[in-house]
Amino acid sequence: MKDISCKLLVIGAGPGGYICAIRAGQLNVDTVIVEAAKVGGTCLMVGCIPSKALIHAAQEFEKVAHFAAKRTPLGISVSEAAIDFSKTIAWKDGIVSRLNNGVAGLLKKANVKIVTGKAKFRDGKTVEVETLTGQQIIRAENVVIATGSAPVEIPSLPFGGNVISSTEALALQKIPEKLVVVGGGYIGLELGTAFAKLGSKVTVVEALPKILPQYDAELTRPIVKHINELGVTILTGAKAKGMSTKGDALLIETADGKDEKIPADKVLVTVGRKPVTSGWGLEEIDLDMDGKFVRIDDKCRTSMRGVYAIGDVTGEPMLAHRAMAQGEMVAEIIAGENRSWDKRAIAAVCFTDPEIVSVGFSPEEAKEAGHEIKIGLFPFAANGRAMTQEGEEGFVRVVAAAGNHLILGIQAVGQGVSELSASFALALEMGARLEDIAGTIHAHPTQSEGFQEAALKALGHALHI
Repeated sequence: MKDISCKLLVIGAGPGGYICAIRAGQLNVDTVIVEAAKVGGTCLMVGCIPSKALIHAAQEFEKVAHFAAKRTPLGISVSEAAIDFSKTIAWKDGIVSRLNNGVAGLLKKANVKIVTGKAKFRDGKTVEVETLTGQQIIRAENVVIATGSAPVEIPSLPFGGNVISSTEALALQKIPEKLVVVGGGYIGLELGTAFAKLGSKVTVVEALPKILPQYDAELTRPIVKHINELGVTILTGAKAKGMSTKGDALLIETADGKDEKIPADKVLVTVGRKPVTSGWGLEEIDLDMDGKFVRIDDKCRTSMRGVYAIGDVTGEPMLAHRAMAQGEMVAEIIAGENRSWDKRAIAAVCFTDPEIVSVGFSPEEAKEAGHEIKIGLFPFAANGRAMTQEGEEGFVRVVAAAGNHLILGIQAVGQGVSELSASFALALEMGARLEDIAGTIHAHPTQSEGFQEAALKALGHALHI
């Protein structure tokens, strides 16, 4: 097989990798991308996209179930709520397939060569790829490592059989009657909530004292309330010890030290993700590490000249949009542009019910960073659009410097607030002050008015509370 030479080689075609390759191609950089599976990576194939499809289906089914039980003030009723889960999964798979084909088409349009197979470094400029037709050698002036992350496995609960990761959870052909979720972070709660709406009896086992530990109690309170209303059991301070002998129950140690057995058709382990740093020849090249992650600078350069790293393999936050932004930046740097990386305005979104959005500093983080702050909080209970959508739970909160009113952080919890994430991130990116947001005319009636009202509240003159 003839060797390939190129200016840029991207290893991994997840969100970071394929965006890097597309942008490089647009800039006329001779680019090759290597992917062991299908282009799109975890996010498109077994993560962000399929999980949001499942979450949407669960929300729609929950609505119908409420109509059937006549638990709605809208005057809508149906005779029965039913779901054909195989059709739901087929619909989800169809979306994934369309997007996968779309990414492949975009790479082709950008004149990027796709090599399917597993890549492994020989040295800092040479990679060998095991393809279906034999070994392919690729030599590149620049290499981008975009190998992503994988679910963390608990030693006492190895994946297999009834113990599943989020990947298998999104491919289930049948709704489990009893589902135990180990890990009360955003992945576990997003999927656990979805399956609870679909009819599963869900139990969440979290070792820490609270679920969603990365968020403050004010933000998570509406989540806990709704999870309880769905009948989900939350066990905090509890440790998973392993499966029962028959494999039909999870053995745990409760917060007070007692041993318990929780019946389970499936045990979904969502205790985090780890960078994929093995299997691609890390031992053959000399890269400085930052703990378990590849160390990078503000241009995503590693310790080796001409070798870059982006996305989950480089650390937190492990978010697809972070990887995409890094990939675009690196492509432009390789093409000769002057770019650098700043992560202050990356929004984190938790697609629970209600949703959470957070960008920049929380109130506590701002104080810990030495800022004197002003806080403005506006509840959706006073927002007309939220009322008309039966989404009065939650609020928008703005954190600003007390002296110059520079916005340091924005958080929201509520129905559909993920769609406000761009406005929040833009405010931080542009260095907005409270007066900028308060003086921007927000369309009425929309939930985004809550953002303006929160800024007005911090300034001392909210109009609708």
